[in-house]
Amino acid sequence: MNLNKLKKLSGDASYRIFFRNKIFKASSVVVYCKKQKKSNLVIYDSINKIFLKNKLIAPKLIKNGYIKNYIEIEDFGDTTVFQLLKKNNSKKLFYYKKIILLLNKIQKIKTKKIKTFLNQDYKIPDYSKKILFNEANLFLQWYLPKFIIGKKKIILKKKLSRIFKSLLNQLSYKKKVFVHRDFHVSNLMITKRGFGIIDGQDARFGNIAYDLASLIDDVRIKTTEKLKDKIYNEFIKKNNSLDKYKFQNDFEILSVLRNLKIIGIFSRLSKRDKKNKYLKLIPYAWKLIESRYNNNKKFNELKIILEKNFPKKIRTYEN
Repeated sequence: MNLNKLKKLSGDASYRIFFRNKIFKASSVVVYCKKQKKSNLVIYDSINKIFLKNKLIAPKLIKNGYIKNYIEIEDFGDTTVFQLLKKNNSKKLFYYKKIILLLNKIQKIKTKKIKTFLNQDYKIPDYSKKILFNEANLFLQWYLPKFIIGKKKIILKKKLSRIFKSLLNQLSYKKKVFVHRDFHVSNLMITKRGFGIIDGQDARFGNIAYDLASLIDDVRIKTTEKLKDKIYNEFIKKNNSLDKYKFQNDFEILSVLRNLKIIGIFSRLSKRDKKNKYLKLIPYAWKLIESRYNNNKKFNELKIILEKNFPKKIRTYEN
């Protein structure tokens, strides 16, 4: 396949490059990737297969060109739910209610193993505390050293690592559900059949609060505290068997640690991969963290340390 003749589409934070292959009125998307091919092509399609098996909308595989570093998949067009929400401010809650219904369906997925297009079994791993801890540590590895150096950096890393472990040990829910792991409105597409799910290659079985935290405290779209509360309460209403106090505890912890991870990832994308466009989202990620740890006793130590070492002038800094 000659990629030079295809239209390149806007990409994401992965190593994948997307192209539209248009033949007459029909079109498909070519996903090209040379680096980390297994996760970006094989597992990417495997999770789509799991969604499809569970009667959810995800891109179907059209052609396996893995040997030549690509796969060809169904084309969902260019309109994301993010774009829809930007245009329909008055109907935001209406669309978020639909997303909550979709999230409930995703969390009911029991399929843990699927046959890949390479005819191998892929088993979805668990989202363990160790992985959550390593993800939160991305903040320490990629963001902290931009502002803290020398002996102070070593001491601060140790303190924050200890706090991260302590917070993770306070998680209440042991039962694991299917977690998309990057569940936000930019990864939901508008299709004729409903909301299509993309970018699920990182899926695992983990905490029930994780994807809701990803959706509500999404760094890519600014929503009011009032709307956040309404979306949260909609989820609780649809899942009334949950222990509200335990769930809220897990939601808050996972939201804070996830957005610290995101600040680390965006810093890494800039320094390592020369993708600087995500830096502008870091100040809002800080605001989301603040909104969860303010007036919340379990975050007291974290709040004190972060505010002492990353004051407002640093938090609003985009480089």
